[in-house]
Amino acid sequence: MASLGNPEMLTRKIKLWDINAHITCRLCEGYLIDATTVTECLHTFCRSCLVKYLEENNTCPTCRIVIHQSHPLQYIGHDRTMQDIVYKLVPGLQEAEIKKQRDFYQKLGMEVPGDIKGELCSMKQHLDPQRNGEVKTEDTANKETGEEKPEEENDYHRSDEQVSICLECNSSKLRGLKRKWIRCSAQATVLHLKKFIAKKLNLTSFNELDILCNEEILGKDHTLKFVVVTRWRFKKSPLLLHYRPKMDLL
Repeated sequence: MASLGNPEMLTRKIKLWDINAHITCRLCEGYLIDATTVTECLHTFCRSCLVKYLEENNTCPTCRIVIHQSHPLQYIGHDRTMQDIVYKLVPGLQEAEIKKQRDFYQKLGMEVPGDIKGELCSMKQHLDPQRNGEVKTEDTANKETGEEKPEEENDYHRSDEQVSICLECNSSKLRGLKRKWIRCSAQATVLHLKKFIAKKLNLTSFNELDILCNEEILGKDHTLKFVVVTRWRFKKSPLLLHYRPKMDLL
């Protein structure tokens, strides 16, 4: 028997091919990008693939369980853990995906969003030491150079792509906001907006609210960038959102 004290004897190598079925999207058959999970059954797909599929269907593409009769998009959520696993398992995937996004914006003559620039810089910082055979933590690197982190790394997402929003109340049961125009990171989610409104209105819970765009209830995990692209693509800024007391869906 192998000695338990010998870590080399306990190491087992697994080929990427053997786990492909667990990290690929059933709809496009490619590796998961912006992994999104159905809350009802926990099956995961690329966000763009799943959203496009749910435009004409209300069931899970894998097990065919009904997600929701009328609002399936409200019952899917970004799976950050799964996406991190995929990027760590598949060499070069994250770098290639960020490059595609950067090239897309440059081809259209648009400024590359700050969040894509940030991801690319962060990725290079982690890859360069590894390519030289070194693995350094951020704390160690800062101590060696004697430099403090630049303010840009603590800018609270101010360097991200920004979204201008107008928050209107469409219910007599709630009051309107004194300042209904806000500007925030495109990576902020609908849940962040719910918490913001609940705090401003002194509500006991943000779960008491629904936020709508074009009279459609938005899922709490939808990012503002996703909302703009899918609900406000050809309309002028600001993004108009309405809030109201939560209504139970049948």
